[in-house]
Amino acid sequence: MDLEKPPSPRPVEGCLVVAIRLPVRIVVLVLVVPVRMVWDALAAGGRVLRDAVLRPVGRALLWSAWAVFVWPWTALWRYGLVPLGAGLAWLGRALVAVPAGWAYRTVLTPLGRAAARVLRAIAAGLVRLHARVLTPVGRALALLLKGIGYVLAALGGGAYAVVAWLVRYLVVVPARRLHRHVLRPLGHGIAWLARGLAGLVGVVARVCGAGLLGLLNLLFVVPASAVWRWILAPAGRALVVLGRELGAAFRHAWRVAGHISLAAGRFLSTLFRWMFVAPARWVYQTVLTPVGHVLRDTVLRPAAHAARGVGRVVRRTSALVRETARQARADLRRMLFGDSGRPREVSRREPIGRETRTLGSRTTALTKD
Repeated sequence: MDLEKPPSPRPVEGCLVVAIRLPVRIVVLVLVVPVRMVWDALAAGGRVLRDAVLRPVGRALLWSAWAVFVWPWTALWRYGLVPLGAGLAWLGRALVAVPAGWAYRTVLTPLGRAAARVLRAIAAGLVRLHARVLTPVGRALALLLKGIGYVLAALGGGAYAVVAWLVRYLVVVPARRLHRHVLRPLGHGIAWLARGLAGLVGVVARVCGAGLLGLLNLLFVVPASAVWRWILAPAGRALVVLGRELGAAFRHAWRVAGHISLAAGRFLSTLFRWMFVAPARWVYQTVLTPVGHVLRDTVLRPAAHAARGVGRVVRRTSALVRETARQARADLRRMLFGDSGRPREVSRREPIGRETRTLGSRTTALTKD
């Protein structure tokens, strides 16, 4: 037994389809290549625009919207409405709930219990009244009404029998005879006549309908069938074949145009790299970098060393000026107010000028004084 599934046979295509396919694909390819290249360019530009402009702008707008709309309401809820609600809840509990509870416990509960006792006493009195007075009176009235009902029932039974006899022999029996001997034969005759007329009308309608259908078939159906069979069906099959071939040609041309667009894009990117990026890189590596190193070694570093030396001199000068001013203020206070006996503050900074500690000196900045 052959377990492999036989391949499905390919549909047999006519010579007209094969002859049309190649020119159609060439024309569609020529028309689709510019569209595909424009589409790829727009897609690349859209991606660049999305990554470089729209995302930062969207994030900035999102942050601005949060700062303008969300954060004020959050702050209002957190720092305004929540404390206000807590204060109102405490105020309502202090002004309403506590007094209402006190009134319920001390006023309404005793009044309710007293009213319940009064109502229970009234209900007990009503129960006794019902059991001792109303129940015996009701039973006596029930016996009296039952006796009166028996009397009226006896009188009414005789009257009902007389009326029923009169109605039967004066109304029912004549009406039954009239229906049996007059109305029923007349209805049967009318029904037979209506059935005959309906059959005649049906025969006439069938004959007229058959003739009308034959005429309509001859005038409309036969020409429409001929037009459909000999004109519309072949034209539809041709249009289906043409549409299928156009769709297949468009898909094939779109794929080929994609490869062509990719190759053109790579060629343009390579050309741009050779014409602009590689010369700029060569100029940067062979011209600007050595010039920058020379400027750094000959100009910028000496200038930086000189600037740092000037900064050190300025800092030392400013420190000397501050120290001189501090000593002058101390001497002025000592001259005006006298010495307070406090120990003299010893400057623990590095000596300035000629008193700077060197490698050959035996003193330090802390043991110099």
